[in-house]
Amino acid sequence: MLTKLRHFFLEIIGALILGLGAVWLTTIGKKDWFAGGQWEWSPRWLDVKTFFLSIVLEAIPFVLLGVFFSAFIQTFVTEEQVRRWTPKHPLIALPFGALLGFLFPVCECAIIPVVRRLIQKGMPLHVGITFLLAGPIVNPVVMSSTYIAFTRQPDMAFHRAAAAFVVAILIGALVYLFVRKNPLRLGMESQIRHEAAHSEAIRGKLSATFGHAIDEFFDMGKYLLLGAFISAILQVYVSRETLVEVGQAPYASHLVMMGMAYLFSLCSEADAFIAASFSQSFHSGSLLAFLVFGPMLDMKTTLMLLGSFRFGFVVKLVAAVTILVFAVTVFWPI
Repeated sequence: MLTKLRHFFLEIIGALILGLGAVWLTTIGKKDWFAGGQWEWSPRWLDVKTFFLSIVLEAIPFVLLGVFFSAFIQTFVTEEQVRRWTPKHPLIALPFGALLGFLFPVCECAIIPVVRRLIQKGMPLHVGITFLLAGPIVNPVVMSSTYIAFTRQPDMAFHRAAAAFVVAILIGALVYLFVRKNPLRLGMESQIRHEAAHSEAIRGKLSATFGHAIDEFFDMGKYLLLGAFISAILQVYVSRETLVEVGQAPYASHLVMMGMAYLFSLCSEADAFIAASFSQSFHSGSLLAFLVFGPMLDMKTTLMLLGSFRFGFVVKLVAAVTILVFAVTVFWPI
């Protein structure tokens, strides 16, 4: 009981700190309501404010989409249905997970709570992770935006989806072969708690859905805000010109573009337009690395993953995704 109360108060304090930080950041350039006077802020901090707000405003609608879809799964989909729909054999289950994005076209912000809920409902971990990595790229919305962004190289949409499919399948296979324990932070205790809440609210499924969505939103939202803030600082204080200069070497350019994708934390439905703006400075292989790595892994999604999965699993996942995206895009025939 004391542990639960302590966890609850820590969550409240953390939410208050993040909320005050967001208010402070969005009022930069106005009266300093802490000191009661005026404060001259650096123009770079005004840029941090702009980037922070743009990332948050871009991501919030998709986070809301994800948490409501997750809440719908929690309330209306049973474990038996998830197990029945998911193929048993890994040779079929992995491609199934990689192509789920065509049924559920959600971006990287929205997909984390969805995958967490599906795993809690009984989806095998390797299928969930494959969907987590491929879903934000291998879906019709992102493929269409990539096709439009790369008008001079329309086949980039196919290369992006195919490379992401390959990387996601390989990661899913590694998870199937080597991960034996449940890596979710909340584990089965959370599942039991949610199931109890579901049983109590069975007479009002609509209210139960909204209740679960609110819980998911506040759970994911704090990581989104922190990730957006860190990403905004890095975008302002790390010179893009310096990155472009460093990235002229064949292999270094892949690493630089992957690093930029991680720092920029763009939505997968809009990042193709940013990648296309670098087409005069970087070759196609490094642009492909940017387009594949960013939706799989960036600053905000790393923190959201840490909020859902155990630290050790996230570290291994980050390492595997980084190595495989680099290797696949370096040797990809483009």
